[in-house]
Amino acid sequence: MKKLLALILALALIMSLSAVAFAEEEVDVSGLKVGVFWYAFSDPFLSTVRASLNEQLDEAGIAFDDFDGNNTQATQLEQIQTAVTNGYNVLVVNLVTSGSADAAEQIIQAAGDLPIIFFNRAVEGDGEEHTVLDEHENIAFVGTDAPEAGHMQGKMIGDFLIENYDDVDLNGDGEISYAMFMGDAGNVEAIYRTQYGVEDANAVLTENDKPELVYFNESNTDKYQLDPNGAWSSAAAFDFMSTNLAEYSESNGNMIELVIANNDDMALGSISALQNAGYNLGDGESTKIPVFGVDATQVAQDAIAADQMTGTVKQDNVGMATAITGVLKGVAAESTLADCVSAVADSDDMFSVAEGFTNKLFVAYAPFTGE
Repeated sequence: MKKLLALILALALIMSLSAVAFAEEEVDVSGLKVGVFWYAFSDPFLSTVRASLNEQLDEAGIAFDDFDGNNTQATQLEQIQTAVTNGYNVLVVNLVTSGSADAAEQIIQAAGDLPIIFFNRAVEGDGEEHTVLDEHENIAFVGTDAPEAGHMQGKMIGDFLIENYDDVDLNGDGEISYAMFMGDAGNVEAIYRTQYGVEDANAVLTENDKPELVYFNESNTDKYQLDPNGAWSSAAAFDFMSTNLAEYSESNGNMIELVIANNDDMALGSISALQNAGYNLGDGESTKIPVFGVDATQVAQDAIAADQMTGTVKQDNVGMATAITGVLKGVAAESTLADCVSAVADSDDMFSVAEGFTNKLFVAYAPFTGE
């Protein structure tokens, strides 16, 4: 009996070590033909993920092609159906309709038994966890812990305001008036960033005997302005902020004193509008309205360095590409997707398996202020 137990433990150890090995060592990937499906090539952050992923897949010798869904779910589904017919045997999917179990299930059905690595955009909506990922053995998800970015952004904002309260309070009324730009109403990342970016900032403020943030337009009960195309675009934020500044200004005594954006692109769009009004010029003389985003794109980092933007939350494009590549190597080694996820999580502290899941891999966020 002892010999049998020892044998079982030895086999388990061998399987565990081999699972970790594919995340760190060379494997034969010649049998892979990977289709990578992006919700939109135009997304600034995902463009950086695509560049990193393409580089890593090339280095690993993995055959792949990129497909642009152009922000249309029907287009993406047609591309996947065609790819399956054309012999692609692994699908890496950045879902167009984020958080849509129906859209994810359509893709899963189109793929048949092929392994699918969904990434970045959730396949399950808020409150619908486990409805997709628990139902299929041949799928995995690589992304981020949706609330984490909102919590980090909110704390960053709160800490900044406590240190700079009087300077930010332009009209001296003892309150900070803010604008919020939301990228996509159905995206769980956008939902949590919109919620916690304010809630956590308020928690810091009230802990330090300061009043909570006040939304600049009391008639807007949503307390955010939403990109109507769900594209998280600088153009939408620029248009909103330009219109806001036509009514809300220092001369009127109701100036927007803080901008919170769901991503860097919207933050940068708002900065462009502020600069047109003479703010955030980075010249050491113009008034700077603090603007916070998420992603830490290079353009946002440059804006922070130029004293035009205040802070952002780093979403690790290289880390996400590394995680996807690691899972693909595991597929090539004929490991289950759950084992692939576990092995990648064990390979670096930046990765973790989501609590309650075996096939959901998180890439950590980090605050970024340029310091």
